[in-house]
Amino acid sequence: MAAHFDALETRPPEAREAELLGRLEQALAAAMTAPAYAEHLKGIDPHDIKSRKALAGLPVLRKSDLPALHKAAPPFGGFVPGKPGAFGRLFTSPGPIFEPEAAKPDPWGAGRACFAAGLRCGDVVLNTFSYHMTPGGFIFDSGARAAGCAVIPAGPGDSEKQLELIAAFQPKAYAGTPDFLKILVEAGRAAGKPVSFDKAVVSGAAFPPSLQAWVKQAGIDAYQAYATADIGVIAYETPARSGLMINENIIVEIVTPGTGDPVAEGEVGEIVITSLDPAHPLIRLALGDLSAFMPGHSSCGRTSMRIKGWMGRADQTAKIKGMFVRPEQVAEIARRHQQIAKLRLVITRANELDVMTLQAELYDEPAGFIDAEPV
Repeated sequence: MAAHFDALETRPPEAREAELLGRLEQALAAAMTAPAYAEHLKGIDPHDIKSRKALAGLPVLRKSDLPALHKAAPPFGGFVPGKPGAFGRLFTSPGPIFEPEAAKPDPWGAGRACFAAGLRCGDVVLNTFSYHMTPGGFIFDSGARAAGCAVIPAGPGDSEKQLELIAAFQPKAYAGTPDFLKILVEAGRAAGKPVSFDKAVVSGAAFPPSLQAWVKQAGIDAYQAYATADIGVIAYETPARSGLMINENIIVEIVTPGTGDPVAEGEVGEIVITSLDPAHPLIRLALGDLSAFMPGHSSCGRTSMRIKGWMGRADQTAKIKGMFVRPEQVAEIARRHQQIAKLRLVITRANELDVMTLQAELYDEPAGFIDAEPV
């Protein structure tokens, strides 16, 4: 049985770096045919950008700025060369931010993550990522099928119905958030219908060591994938269990937060991504997530660079149950209710689940106000 998804994963690092940098000029030229990118990269000659050092001299595009940019020039803010009709699917994610999906197999590069998690040809996968408006369901649906699997497009929620699907199809693998995996396992135990999967690829929510231990004790071998709605899978866990392997076909930089300046090797900084797909190039997109490069190579035989995984945020955006909540969304609540003086969104964990509490301070206590316990 093959140990790797394809030969690209085990090629010499120098060959990978040369191939990625060799495609930069094409990606930059394609990006600059989009009006907003042409302005953003004004004065740049794509032919001059042939090294990481030259790439680091280009301005970053902050993901946190995309909602306003997309609103000003819908749907993509002028940062996508092609028209919406040239793509296979069109999505939105919280912000809102609008994303296109390329019309090709495994457009989000999730096949490697699924393969590394143990998904193999002939397996049945229960995919509980959402297929509704956001790309999550399609990211891992296409990845599982690239690994040769049959996919149950279950989406999130309705654990009772999910258990019926599990009983009927006996899926070997799960794809979804780690917290919903726990919910399904517990629901199955309570109903006397134990889940059939023994492997999983999880993403979209925190997977702390305590929950990792719980899932392992439940007999499920779960692997993490770091993915975003803009790009797809950026990095993924392998059987080596040593950091997250950076996906092929993208360039990852770690920079000092708020700048475009690369940090020293091993230091924590903000993740910046350059995607080389000429149909949807992304040039130095600063995600707001923090991580650090790991030295050396993985014992799994893959030769790509590795990051330590998600290590926090460089801004105040937070992911709650797999969905981003942004400061401007909280501010919008205050704008709609003039009696609110201050708002604070507090995110905690309870029973391995995200809990969101919105605290409000009012200018004056309204008539008939009742101080109730939180629900």
